[in-house]
Amino acid sequence: MEALYKLFSGLMLSLIGLFAPAAPMILCSMCFIAIDFLSGVMADRKQAGKEQRTWYFESAKAWRTIRKAALVVVALAMAWLIDSCILDFLNLKLARLFAGFICGVELWSFLENAAQLSDAPLFEWLRRYVHRRLEKEVGDE
Repeated sequence: MEALYKLFSGLMLSLIGLFAPAAPMILCSMCFIAIDFLSGVMADRKQAGKEQRTWYFESAKAWRTIRKAALVVVALAMAWLIDSCILDFLNLKLARLFAGFICGVELWSFLENAAQLSDAPLFEWLRRYVHRRLEKEVGDE
């Protein structure tokens, strides 16, 4: 039993060591997802108040967010493996690109929630500005 414990511990520590450099990207993505989730819940609650309907927390939305977060972790880990173990000579930085995309999408969603929460023109302006910049940089393809 002790040998099995040592084997399992060694394997787990090896995996942790392999993915340790990717941890900041993963944590950053998880923070963006969590902030978007919380702002979405608050925006939904405010919208329910405006419509004078009873608000309740939906566990289906929470589970969808948990599944999304788990899939993001797996995708970032896979991209990290491609960057560091398979195509390390190309210096693609695929994992960083993917993490940036995830954080950008979550930021966009947060800006929508913030505009709904605060009714402040600043957030609506920011959302439109980001949209215009994206159209300008990416183009309308």
